Amino acid sequence: MTATIIDGKAIGAELRGRIATEVERLKQAHGVTPAIAVILVGADPASEVYVRSKTKAVAAAGMHAFDCKLPAGIGAAELLAEIARLNADPAVHGILVQLPLPPQIDPHKVIAAIDPDKDVDGFHPLNAGRLARGLPGLVPCTPLACVILAKTIRPSFVGLETVVIGRSNIVGKPVAQLMLMEDTTVTIAHLETRHLPDVCRRGDVLIVAAGAPELVRGGWVKPGAIVIDVGINRMPGADGKSRIVGDVAFEEVQKVAGAITPVPGGVGPMTIACLLLNTLRAACTQHGLPAPEI
Repeated sequence: MTATIIDGKAIGAELRGRIATEVERLKQAHGVTPAIAVILVGADPASEVYVRSKTKAVAAAGMHAFDCKLPAGIGAAELLAEIARLNADPAVHGILVQLPLPPQIDPHKVIAAIDPDKDVDGFHPLNAGRLARGLPGLVPCTPLACVILAKTIRPSFVGLETVVIGRSNIVGKPVAQLMLMEDTTVTIAHLETRHLPDVCRRGDVLIVAAGAPELVRGGWVKPGAIVIDVGINRMPGADGKSRIVGDVAFEEVQKVAGAITPVPGGVGPMTIACLLLNTLRAACTQHGLPAPEI
């Protein structure tokens, strides 16, 4: 058996197309153009690449992107003042602060300073609380991407078992909450979990966000499971060049799983599509309009 490859590029492109249609409808019907401000502090090369890819996707969807590049030596007070300015600007519907931040700035304080209704990353404590309570709010993009990708294989997870490897506030915890809302039984595991392979083998859906390259082996996976690999790790290749691998040993696991996301080309492209979706929903909320069903 060879697993179905869940093509995040194609699925994300299709979602971005539907978002662009809704953006155009919003412009024509209500004169509203969704807009996002992306704050980049310093000149970290990886962060600059991420920001460029995000702003390119925003423009392609017909939205506005405001790039706010700030020096690496900026003080916390200055950054918080910039966020306050964007919070008060009605033309800005979403605010994203690219992480990581320089060491002199506490990211928790920065995230907490963003207006929860403009928090398109879904990291604000209020949005985390809304998610935990099952209330409407902005959901972190990567967990949302994981669920959407898994549902392209199986629309309903009612009564199934989900295993999440990873307990971060960015992926592990929120994706567990989302899968609970799908009426699955959820186990959150991590690198310190005893008998981790045995725990993994219980999962009809296995979502791996452990930050450990090729952690999950073929023998860890329940035959026919849906495997969502969130990991992105750069490893040395046999030819001396680096290669990007996930947290799942892809070649082994695809022989056992029913479906699997590749790395790259799986969760990553879908995460950017979900950022656009959050920006669209935020714009609708701030203008008192119903969010589109996408």
